[in-house]
Amino acid sequence: MKLSIIIPTYNESEHIDHTLSILVSMLKNRKDTEIIVSDASSDSTAAQAAQWPVRVIRSPKGRAVQMNEGAKAASGTILYFLHADTIPSPDFADDIIASVKQGKQCGCFQMNFDDKHWVMQCYGWFTQLPLAICRGGDQSLFVERSLFNAIEGFNTTLRVMEDIDIIERLQRSATFHILPGYVTTSARKYDRNGRFRLQIIFGCMHLFYWLGFDQDIMADFYSRNIS
Repeated sequence: MKLSIIIPTYNESEHIDHTLSILVSMLKNRKDTEIIVSDASSDSTAAQAAQWPVRVIRSPKGRAVQMNEGAKAASGTILYFLHADTIPSPDFADDIIASVKQGKQCGCFQMNFDDKHWVMQCYGWFTQLPLAICRGGDQSLFVERSLFNAIEGFNTTLRVMEDIDIIERLQRSATFHILPGYVTTSARKYDRNGRFRLQIIFGCMHLFYWLGFDQDIMADFYSRNIS
């Protein structure tokens, strides 16, 4: 089995070197992994990523589009979608491959934040629960390529909530597994927007999605309220 790690990026020049340096170190000398950066940036993200032993591809902007383009470029039998400001545990590749060998076709890790404040640690604790409102792209996502292809990948018509949409569609075809390991993601959006305020906004986004709100309305709400 080969694992393809796909990282969609948009103006991540402040984080991409840090993320790739850790990933490359974790995966050193492995022959069963590859890293693909699917970039839509207007800054130096692509140039910085190109300095590392990864494949950088250019994609139109849009997280769903970028992840699908990364999947097209990937050669692995397992796809692993990871945000540019999220760091998996050192054993993540072994954990994913072992899980797939056990018949687990798709899933995610639990999540911690890089902020030790009790509120942020509480938010992280909830990611162990099998509830849709506790899921999100920051937890990363692994999926067998055959299953990813069968559900036709990410829905590129979605401007927001593409991560929840694909999990819902995966669950119609397979069991979605929350692995015992953790990823650590940046709390930068909470720092800028407020720990409680941002969580309320995310809750509203989930509510709007479940109520079937128009994507343009949700995307506008997101852009107006989150910096």
